[in-house]
Amino acid sequence: MPTIRDLVSVLRRREGVDAVVVLGRDGLLIDGAVESGLDPDGLAAHVPPLVGAAGDLAQALARGPFGLSVLEYERGLAVIAAISTDAFLLVLVRREANLAQLLFDLRRHRAQIAALV
Repeated sequence: MPTIRDLVSVLRRREGVDAVVVLGRDGLLIDGAVESGLDPDGLAAHVPPLVGAAGDLAQALARGPFGLSVLEYERGLAVIAAISTDAFLLVLVRREANLAQLLFDLRRHRAQIAALV
């Protein structure tokens, strides 16, 4: 059976992926693989406040709980996904990465990913 480390490794090997971080809802790192110069613990710590704000917006919009967010920056994108009730996934990708395929795979395999955490 695959592990969370296997998931991180497979995602990190994708073309254009700079970082993959799995974290608990408290912002503590569960596992991660990042390019040199990035701090996985620091990245993990920044995710819960963003998800909290997205959750507040979800309540105001009456759209249900947070599922996934894509944040665009000058030098790439950050994908944050709720992978279980206890964990999030952060994937940093460069602009040339195949974002559509990544998002499709995350949605298609959500249940299998959740089972790993």
